[in-house]
Amino acid sequence: MNINSDSGGRRIKLAVSGKGGVGKTTLAGTLARLFARDGYRVLAIDADPDMNLGSALGIEKNPRPITEYKELIEERASMPMGMYRMNPKVDDVIERCGCTGPDGVRFAVMGTLETGGSGCMCPASAFLKALLRHVISREKDVVILDMEAGIEHLGRGTARGVDAMIVVVEPGLRSIETVERIKRLGENIGITNLLAVINKTDDPGIVKEKLEEMGIPVLGTIPFDRNLIEADLTGKAPVDVGGPAVEAIKRIKEELVRRFESAP
Repeated sequence: MNINSDSGGRRIKLAVSGKGGVGKTTLAGTLARLFARDGYRVLAIDADPDMNLGSALGIEKNPRPITEYKELIEERASMPMGMYRMNPKVDDVIERCGCTGPDGVRFAVMGTLETGGSGCMCPASAFLKALLRHVISREKDVVILDMEAGIEHLGRGTARGVDAMIVVVEPGLRSIETVERIKRLGENIGITNLLAVINKTDDPGIVKEKLEEMGIPVLGTIPFDRNLIEADLTGKAPVDVGGPAVEAIKRIKEELVRRFESAP
């Protein structure tokens, strides 16, 4: 069943996080394409400094990162005497700075904030947070955010609009430790719906037990799949190559739909 806003159903806003290399970008990009193929209007945002979501979507060249639009940020967010606007105008940013990829997925790259001796980046930080608040509160259908493990882009106001944080975990102590950190950070900013996907295994076993001990429901398990290696080597999106991992993500998408349909 389609639950997009045109049919009067629920909107879905997802943030995907996890330790580097666990497959969160593969999950985010594949979910975006699958939702789009089912008729949803999808916006995918790369909020990870590594900026790999475009390749997972099947986009050959990333659009220019939003943080590189310095004149736009200066115009919208900066004020005299080093002050800056907390709520700059951002309603046209996705159309101006993003692009449209396969299956009609709209795509934008947040970019990274300069640090060190490059001067104050407070206006840029305020600009990005305002943009996230806008897309989460105003977009009509599916928004998928590919986050870094630290989820620093999400503030309290933004997090309240996210329907769920999906954390991707693989077998291994460090991955579990990252989940614990994300859970703490999420609780601190008001994320109450944390879900997990276990990746690169056919036997979730002890990983699932650990997650359940933390009170984190598991959406599904994705097996190790050499088709994903082929997709990476050939520059194709995983969903265009197919295989057991993509089939597992399809089931995860259906589980998400089921959960949000039954939500009050």
